[in-house]
Amino acid sequence: MKSGSHTTGGDDVEKLSDYLRISEAAEYLGVSPNTLRNWVNAGKIAAVRHPINDYRLFKREDLDTLLKKVAVASKKSA
Repeated sequence: MKSGSHTTGGDDVEKLSDYLRISEAAEYLGVSPNTLRNWVNAGKIAAVRHPINDYRLFKREDLDTLLKKVAVASKKSA
């Protein structure tokens, strides 16, 4: 899946337990849900849609990758 894209349907969602809802993902990253929505729209992180309720879902490994990128960037600027 292309970064920043969203899909509807269950094709990309193997196990729902591997995914966080937007409020959970925002708390995990330390940002607001609106910031996370903006990042999805800007293509900074990918979201898939829940197959039943169409909520945005975020894969934990994608969130970890984003956190690592931020850590590397902050080390370079320090």
